[in-house]
Order: sequence, then C-alpha cells, then structure tokens
Amino acid sequence: MLIKGSRRYNLRHNTERTEQPEFGRMINGQGLGLVSEMRYGICHMSFNGCEVIAVHNALVSLGKPQRLSDIAFYMERFRVLMGFFGCNAYCLGRALKHFGADCKRSRTTDGAKSFIVTYWTKKPFLSSIHTVFCMRTEKGIMVYNNYNNCPNVRIYQNVEDFAGKRKPVAIYITDTDVQ
Repeated sequence: MLIKGSRRYNLRHNTERTEQPEFGRMINGQGLGLVSEMRYGICHMSFNGCEVIAVHNALVSLGKPQRLSDIAFYMERFRVLMGFFGCNAYCLGRALKHFGADCKRSRTTDGAKSFIVTYWTKKPFLSSIHTVFCMRTEKGIMVYNNYNNCPNVRIYQNVEDFAGKRKPVAIYITDTDVQ
C-alpha cells in the first residue's frame, strides 16, 4: 500500500494516472493543463511545483530534457514540510547536476545567459517563495512559469521587475555569456 504524498505514490500518480506534458517543451503556467494535475509532496504541482518546473525548463534549454515525473521523483528528497512549501531552493543545483547540467550558485545574475532564481513573492518569511527559469535575450529577460496561470513567457528588463527589490533567495547560473 502506498501512502498518499509519498515519493512512490506521487511517481505512480504522475506516470500512470496523469498524462505527461509534451516531452522537451518549456512549461508555463503551473496551474494550467497537464502539469497542474501532477503531484509533488502532499500537493498538486499547481500549488508547489515551481522548483520542479524551473529545473525542467533549465534542462530543456540546455538540450538535456527529462520527463517531468522523473525530475519530480528525484526532487521529492528535497521537499520542505512534506512538499507543502515546495522544494528546498538551496538544493536545485543538486538536481541540475544529477541530470547532467553544469550550474553554479551565485549571488547575482550578472553575465548569465540563463539562470534559475528563487525570490519572495511579498514580505520575506511572511509570504511564499517562487522559482522561475530565465533566459537573457536582446529584448530582455524571458521568464518561464512567471506565475500560476500565465500560459506565456513574460519579458522583463531586469530581475527586479518581476522579483522585486529584495535580494533573491537563491540564484543558479545554468549558462553564461561567451566572452
């Protein structure tokens, strides 16, 4: 018997009971479509799956796509309070490295072509955190999975435009500009 919310229960739910999102495509809007029905910890990914989705999007951008259910299964070991608070943001680098991606933790996004950033949505410790994957382009910073019901990529001029003026919780550089 599997316990609801356990790693094995969620893996079975995500692979047998839920149709998979299209393989190798970026994910936007964790509260939309097939992703919202998948489970992470004790909740559906529509509530707490942003870290899993950010790692997925980073791997897709690096040409190392993995099934979202496999990423979620691996990252279950880093969940916070049975996954109610999502994943430990300081363990995202481990997940990226596990799936073959080079990354480094940083204090700033300077010189980064692509990166994952975790930030407080409002006041630190009194609100939730959100994690997104970003790519720097000529037009600005493309933010994937910007918020729960956003089906499209959003473009901002800098990190403060979407994350606020507070210092980000964690930043992982996944690709740097060639100089």
